[in-house]
Amino acid sequence: MRFFKLSAALLYMLVTLLAAGAAWAGELTVYTALEEDEIKDYLAVAAKEIPDVKLNVLRLSTGDLGARMLAESSNPKHDVIWGFAVTNISDARILGMVEAYTPKGIDKVGASFKSKDGKWFAPTGYMAAFCVNTDRLKQKNLPMPTSWQDLLNPVYKGELIMPNPASSGTGYLQISSLLQHFGEEKGWQFLKDLDKNMGQYIKSGSKPCKSARAGEYAIGASFEFIAMKSIEEGYPVKMVIPKEGAGYELEANALMASSKNKSDAKKFLDWTISSGALKAYSTYKGIVGVPGVARPPAADKAGLPANVESVLFKMDFAWSAKNRDAILSKWQKELER
Repeated sequence: MRFFKLSAALLYMLVTLLAAGAAWAGELTVYTALEEDEIKDYLAVAAKEIPDVKLNVLRLSTGDLGARMLAESSNPKHDVIWGFAVTNISDARILGMVEAYTPKGIDKVGASFKSKDGKWFAPTGYMAAFCVNTDRLKQKNLPMPTSWQDLLNPVYKGELIMPNPASSGTGYLQISSLLQHFGEEKGWQFLKDLDKNMGQYIKSGSKPCKSARAGEYAIGASFEFIAMKSIEEGYPVKMVIPKEGAGYELEANALMASSKNKSDAKKFLDWTISSGALKAYSTYKGIVGVPGVARPPAADKAGLPANVESVLFKMDFAWSAKNRDAILSKWQKELER
């Protein structure tokens, strides 16, 4: 009788534990900074290829997402990080929440698109680009800019819009890449000179392009995907890759050490470098970390160079990560408005 009672108690504990685990089985919370349009299309592919995994996705801009993860660090709410700037994931506080994982197919991802310790891999990236409204240029008799230096021309006063680097990954890559390119002293002076023509700093990385294409500003400092998409959709936009070079960022994926459903989390991370996912990226991404992936259909029409690497700044992501707090503090003190 005593044996039966003990067995029953153990059985009850087992059922309770299984029930608790069942709440997590097949369901993941995913934090991402990818754009809403691409998330929708990627999830449609994932629903077909990993239908047994339900994905609850929270999308925030890069800076806001990083702040949320740090605020939740004592009790993380998500299972995986998906499409989050390498510069931001390199924050030691966030890396400390991440568990190394080697997804299936990782060998096909280029060495510069994955960390040596296995804590993140980045199948995709994005690069800075100007969205120039050609109609507004004509209306205001403004020249077509070809470089960052051109934007200092006083004729553009009030006609520029740029992402706020404190909230936008695109904004931060633009600032950090310019500081790396010019050197800090000359870089900060350039940013102060650029500020004289700035109409607005805005929270989103894609919004400057959307505002420019709507005719609210002549030039939006944004990134290549939204520029190409705007041209494809028929807006009076020309994409300009500044001749000095364009800063870029990689979009990292990672497994949270605190995940209660690591089996499905790993299944999802495997999927993010599957052939189906890579094909989906080809619709949007100018930078893909796997050789042989097709260019976005809109790339040629928009004038994206065949060899994208030839127009990119040499980025030091470790430097960007290490100096991020100091750069943002200085920018907010001297330039933010």
